[in-house]
Amino acid sequence: MIHIDIEPVWRFKRDDDTSILVMLDFLNEIRVTGKIGRAAVRAGVSYRHAWNLIEKWSAFFGAPLVDRKQGRGTTLTAFGGKLVWAGQRLQARLGPQLQNLAQELETEINQLLPHGPSIIRVHASHGFAVSKLRELLSREADLGVDLRYVSNQNSLVSLAHDGCDLAGMHLPQGELRKASIAATKGWLLPSVHRVIGLVTREMGLMVKRGNPLRIVSMEQLVDPVIRFVNRDPDSGTRLLFDQLLAQHKLDGPRINGYEQVEFTHAAVAAYVASDMADVTFGVEAAARQFDLDFVRLVTEDYFFVCRKQLLELGPVKRVLAIMRSEEFQVAISQLPGYRCKDAGVVKTVQEAFQLSG
Repeated sequence: MIHIDIEPVWRFKRDDDTSILVMLDFLNEIRVTGKIGRAAVRAGVSYRHAWNLIEKWSAFFGAPLVDRKQGRGTTLTAFGGKLVWAGQRLQARLGPQLQNLAQELETEINQLLPHGPSIIRVHASHGFAVSKLRELLSREADLGVDLRYVSNQNSLVSLAHDGCDLAGMHLPQGELRKASIAATKGWLLPSVHRVIGLVTREMGLMVKRGNPLRIVSMEQLVDPVIRFVNRDPDSGTRLLFDQLLAQHKLDGPRINGYEQVEFTHAAVAAYVASDMADVTFGVEAAARQFDLDFVRLVTEDYFFVCRKQLLELGPVKRVLAIMRSEEFQVAISQLPGYRCKDAGVVKTVQEAFQLSG
């Protein structure tokens, strides 16, 4: 199989047309570890070359990127930190789109190769458990995974029009469950579809480390001093957030930043981590990834839906076996706020979506 990775390159230019490439991942390693030697190893360069790069970049910008103090290691300057967080936001925002494009090209190429692999088409919202599943599936010989990141509703539309084999969807537990299931009406047919269990995940408020504004409830979000960043209107997470607002009788437009949107859990978390907002709503794993605190509000179940006849196909049986494997269970246990729940277990629509908590 041929695999494709697409990664952004940061090239900075000045008015005199001089330009420079800056390795933001290298700078981020310094931010995380405080050690240039560690960053050099990760980048595959010598310690001396690492320092030469830092000095070259600092000279280009006319501003230092790192601050080294005896006995305290190395830290990024405010300017160096700003560059790193710009890179983090870009990667979080564009990552799923670049993966979708790479997957499209990858699928087209592999289908043209002799003895190409069996392809399982998966449409699902971008999430940590789905990414982990894809990672494990990619190791399978003669099994290709065409994973496209789309919203809850669009994944079911794709399934209905034979655009995918597995459609991901997530539903909240508790009293919001009924309204969320109602939104799928017409796309789920008990006689046609089956539901495959996967994981549960914790959803809530992501706030800065230490929670300096003491944000612990939905009601506090309407305080005009608190800056919020929202998910895009088509996402399932945005639907859940709006349902929580309605449950608490809160008016979304009153929230400072309600119209400011990003397109992934990681993107909104990076927005808060870079101090462009004080709070957002999403999965706990994204909060921990960006060293944010997390206030749990609701638990979601994440499923896959498929046509029942596909369950008899060999490639789908292999996918189910990986979902049920110990390796997948261990991988999910390492994701903050995630746990396996009936992973790889097939249920009818009625069994899976019963309205009790």
